[in-house]
Amino acid sequence: MPRAAAVDVEDLLVRAKNGDEAELADVAREVAALAEDGRLGPDDEEDGLLVPALLARLATAGSADARVSVMAALRRLAGCVTGESKERLASIEALSSVVRSLSRDVDERREAIAVLLDLSDIPQVRQRIGRIKGCIVMLVTLRNAHESGTDEDADKLLHILSSNPQNVLLMAEAGYFRPLIQYLNQGSDMNKVLMATAISKMFLSEHMKSSLGEDGAIEPLVEMFKYGNLEAKHSALGALRNLSSSLQNAELLINSGITGPLLQLLFSVTSVLMTLREPASAILAAIAQSERILLHKDVAPQMLSLLNLSSPVIQLHLLRALNSISGHTNAKRARSKIRQNGGAQLLLPFLTEKNVDIKIAALNLMFHLSKDSSQELAEQFRETHLDILVKIISSPSSRDEKAAAVGILSNLPATDMKVTEILMRANLLPILIALFEANIAAPAAPQRMRLLEGIAGVFIRFTVTWDKKLQSSAVGHGVVPCLVKLLSEGSVDAKSKAATSLAQLSQSTPALRKSKTPRWLCVPPSAESYCIVHSCQCTVKSTFCLVKASAVSPLVQILEGEERGADGAVLEALATLMQDEIWENGSRVIEKASGIHALLRIAEAGELSSQDKAIWMLERIFRLEAHREQYGEIAQALLIDLAQNGDPALKPMIGKILAHLELLQTQSSYF
Repeated sequence: MPRAAAVDVEDLLVRAKNGDEAELADVAREVAALAEDGRLGPDDEEDGLLVPALLARLATAGSADARVSVMAALRRLAGCVTGESKERLASIEALSSVVRSLSRDVDERREAIAVLLDLSDIPQVRQRIGRIKGCIVMLVTLRNAHESGTDEDADKLLHILSSNPQNVLLMAEAGYFRPLIQYLNQGSDMNKVLMATAISKMFLSEHMKSSLGEDGAIEPLVEMFKYGNLEAKHSALGALRNLSSSLQNAELLINSGITGPLLQLLFSVTSVLMTLREPASAILAAIAQSERILLHKDVAPQMLSLLNLSSPVIQLHLLRALNSISGHTNAKRARSKIRQNGGAQLLLPFLTEKNVDIKIAALNLMFHLSKDSSQELAEQFRETHLDILVKIISSPSSRDEKAAAVGILSNLPATDMKVTEILMRANLLPILIALFEANIAAPAAPQRMRLLEGIAGVFIRFTVTWDKKLQSSAVGHGVVPCLVKLLSEGSVDAKSKAATSLAQLSQSTPALRKSKTPRWLCVPPSAESYCIVHSCQCTVKSTFCLVKASAVSPLVQILEGEERGADGAVLEALATLMQDEIWENGSRVIEKASGIHALLRIAEAGELSSQDKAIWMLERIFRLEAHREQYGEIAQALLIDLAQNGDPALKPMIGKILAHLELLQTQSSYF
C-alpha cells in the first residue's frame, strides 16, 4: 500500500498567514481534511504555529465563508493537537473569537456552537466560556429560537456548562431557569443557598416569575424555608418574596401549605428568627392577593391579632394582606370574621397614625369592613372619629387617603340621622363639592375613580327623600351639577349613585312645584323657567327639577351604553317623570331625548328588575297615539318575543302594551 505524501505544513502556514480571505478559506478546508484523515498531528504542526495562525485570522476575517472554514479546521485540529496548541484553542482570546460568531448567520452560528461543544470537554473551557461577555445570553437565545441544527447543540452546551454554578446564575439572568431549579432540588446545601439568594436579588419580569413557578422553583424553596438552617431559611424567604408577587405563584405558594409556617414564624419570640419576620409578612401580603387565601379561614383573625405586636414595617404588610383578603369578591364571610374579632375597634386608633402608608392601609381595611355591615361600624364611630375622617378629606393629604376616608363615609347607612347631623356640623358638603370639582377633570386613574365613587355615595345621604330641608341644603351648595357631571364622567358605580341621588331629589319635585302664574305676581314669570313636565315654574334650586337640571339626556345615554350596572338607578330617576299626574309630558321629554329606543333595549337585554321598570314606562309611553305611530312597528316584534320567551312576571304589562298597539284584545289571558 503506497505511503501518503508528506504534508507541507510550512506551505499551509504561509498561506494561512498571508493569503487573502478566499485563500484562507481554501487553506482552512485543506487543514480540516488533513486533520480528519489523521495526516496532521502534533508532529506535523510546525512547532504549534498552525493553530495560532488560524486563530489570528479568525479574529480579523471579514468573510463569513472564511470564518466558517477556519472554525471547521480548528474543530478538526482540536482532536489531534496537544500541549500548547490545545491550550491556545482553550484561551479566552480564541473562545471570544468563536463566541462572536454566535450572533452571525446560521451556518456560522452552527459551526461556532460545534467548536465550543468539541472544546467543552476541557475543564478550563467550561469555566472560561461563562466569563465571555454575552456568550451565555446568546446560547440561551439560540436554544429558544428552535432553529434546526443550532437549538439542540445550544441546549447540549448549556447542559455541559451548567456544571459550573456561576454559569447557571448567568443562564438564569438570561431567562433559562432549568439548571438553577435542578440545583435547588439536587444541589449541595451551599449551592441551594447560592441559587435562592440569586433569585432574591434578580430583577424578574412577570413572565420570568411565572416561568420559575411553572418549572418547579416554589416547592424546593418552601422545603428550604421549612427545614433548612437559618441561612437557608433567609435565602429561601428572599427568593419566595421576589416570586410571590406573581398571582400564579401566590396560588402555588398557598397550595404548598406555606401559610401556616409563615404565621407560626410571625408568632415566634425566638430572637434568632426575628430577622425572618419581615420577609415572611411580605410574602403573606403578596399571597393574600389570590382568592385561594379565603380557603384558610383562620388566617385573617391570626393576622389581626398580630397587628399590635409587630413593628411598623410588619404592621404595614399585615394590613395590606388583610386588605387583599377583605377586598376579594367572595370575602363577605372573611370580613365578618374580622369584625367578630374586633377588627373595626382595633383599627380606629390608626385614624391618627403618623405613618402615612400604615394609615392609608388601615383606612382601606376599614372601608372594606364597612361594605356589608355599615350599621355595626357606625355604632362604633364616635363624633371624634367622624371629625377625623372629615379632617382627612379636607386636608392636603394624598388622594388615596381621601378616597379611603370618603369611601368609609359613603358606606355608613344614610338612614342614620345622627351621623348626618355630625357630618353637617363638620361642614362636609362644601368640602366634598370642592374636592369633586378638583378631581372631576383630572386624568383618569384608579384613585380618582374610587374618590368620585365615594363622593357620589355620600351625596345619597344628603338627598334622602324624607328630609326636604337637607335636600334643599345639598342643592343650595351645588350638588346637582356635580351629580349631572358624574352621569357622563364617572364609573358605572358613580353613575348609579348619582342617578340614585337625582331620583331622590326628583321625587320631591311634585310637592315643591308652584303654579305657572302665581296670583300675587304682576309680571308674568319667564317662559324659560316654566317646566312642561311639572306644569309649573321650575328651577333646580326651588323644585330640584330633573328636566331643568339637564339630566334627562345623560341618563338616557347611560341606558344606551354597554355597561348595565347603573340601569336600575337610571330607570328609577327617569320613572319620576312618569308618575300619574305628569306621565304624558314626562314621556314626551324622554322621547325627545331618544329614550324610547333606550327603554326598548333594556326591555330586551336588561336584568329582570330593569326589564320590569322599562316595560312599566313603555306601557305609559305607548298610551300616546303619536308614540304608537312612530315606534309601534319597531317595538312589536321585540314585545311579542318577550311575551313568548321572557320571564312570566313581565307578561301582564307586555300584554297591556300589545293591547295599546292593537295586537292583543284587552280580554286576553295575558292580563
